[in-house]
Amino acid sequence: MPGHRSITEAEKLAAAKLGGIPIRREQMAAVANIYRAASAVRQHLENSVLRGSDLTWTAFVVLWVVWVWGESETRHVAEEAGISKGTLTGVVRTLESRGLLRRADHPSDGRLVLLSLTDEGEEFMRRVFPAFNEEEAFVTAGLSDAECRSLAEGSSARTGFSPRRRESGNTVVTPTTGPGPEPGAGRPGTTAGRGHVTAP
Repeated sequence: MPGHRSITEAEKLAAAKLGGIPIRREQMAAVANIYRAASAVRQHLENSVLRGSDLTWTAFVVLWVVWVWGESETRHVAEEAGISKGTLTGVVRTLESRGLLRRADHPSDGRLVLLSLTDEGEEFMRRVFPAFNEEEAFVTAGLSDAECRSLAEGSSARTGFSPRRRESGNTVVTPTTGPGPEPGAGRPGTTAGRGHVTAP
């Protein structure tokens, strides 16, 4: 089964399949492992913190962005959260129905919508984010503070990009200095087996 293969096995299988195709193998492995690590951390945080609050990762990131930035236009929230406007619309409806987020018309442009946290949303983030951060500390427990800073700065400088400028086939990407937005072993006691704002 694919889910049971080790990273090394997967890399060997990929190399065998690609054969003589000219590719940058080290870069392929780096991106694949960044993706695996991000997926593992996301799954752990969803299972250990967000499940108890009945929130998806995307909904939490939207709350985080609005909490940090304060009242913001929907287009800016979508950009910072790394999601489409269409996805944001559904997330906002859910958070509104739970009393965590409110929408308001822009005072000078009726085409724009502003998002802000309700008092309940503010209280929710003050209560839940410390628990979220505790799990962030858990998944990085093997690193020193200096190593965490180095990892954050290195990831920001090397892997951040936004969809503009540099054309590569049909894809247009632009390197940027800011980090992007969004399953390991479970921590004992859990169910598990941030744009220009650093996403949680």
